[in-house]
Amino acid sequence: MTSLLPGPLVDTAWLADHLDDPRLVVLDATAVLPSPRYDGDHRCASGRPGWAERHLPGSRHADLTEDLADPGAPYHFAVPAPDALAAALARLGVGEGSEVVAYDTGGGIWAARLWWMLRAISVPAAVLDGGLHAWEAAGHRLASGDTAAPPAAPPAAVPVTPVPRPELWTGVEEVAAISAGDRPGTLVCALPPGGYDGSAPTRYSRRGRIPASRSLPGRSLLDDTGRLLPRPDLTTVADAALTGAGSPLVLYCGGGISAAGTALALTVLGREDVSLYDGSLEEWSKDPARPLEPGR
Repeated sequence: MTSLLPGPLVDTAWLADHLDDPRLVVLDATAVLPSPRYDGDHRCASGRPGWAERHLPGSRHADLTEDLADPGAPYHFAVPAPDALAAALARLGVGEGSEVVAYDTGGGIWAARLWWMLRAISVPAAVLDGGLHAWEAAGHRLASGDTAAPPAAPPAAVPVTPVPRPELWTGVEEVAAISAGDRPGTLVCALPPGGYDGSAPTRYSRRGRIPASRSLPGRSLLDDTGRLLPRPDLTTVADAALTGAGSPLVLYCGGGISAAGTALALTVLGREDVSLYDGSLEEWSKDPARPLEPGR
């Protein structure tokens, strides 16, 4: 069956035209993650209260802090096992035949994280470019209230059968091997410059980047409105950071969120050799034997 979605990114005009399509499920993936005030200051919370105040009509809130995270993992935001993720999606009305548009109010990184998780189990998904702010700026109406509209079809009537794509994730030992030069690939840090060079406070116990990493901040790929840069500008920024980079590109950040935004941009540019290190610096920094490199 031909996908309803035109690609990994949709704009507000496309979504407005397709909002009532029964195959489409719109999910707000916003979470709250304040900047750290000091090293070790990790605060995160569900974005559901904000969704209840203002959201796209018919959307539901997808909680990446709890419902769509693995509670047994030693780090925040860990991707659930495929079957657990499919079960959580069923509770949101996503089943066989569903296609998902994710959006957020945080510059697209939360929506990109959900998109990547769905992509990794072969659920058709896209991100709304510019998120809720773009939708509102285009003059489309918003809804409010803590109860989502009933799904067009009964949730979990036919749950998604996940088809995992393990090549989209890279584990800590593989990351260590790439860093040491024992395995092909390029590590790419999606944190802002202060996180990359260790000059800014971190949510974790140690500052710095994984050795042999390149820098491609997720925010550098967005314009002032939170949309992805136009393709020529996107290409220029990506090429400046990745010229000569070996494949695959393994992206990381603090918790696998900003890295997903960078993964979205690279996918829009046609890169198919992109993987995410799910544990990112939260997992890496917990082990004192794992080296971190400060400075530029």
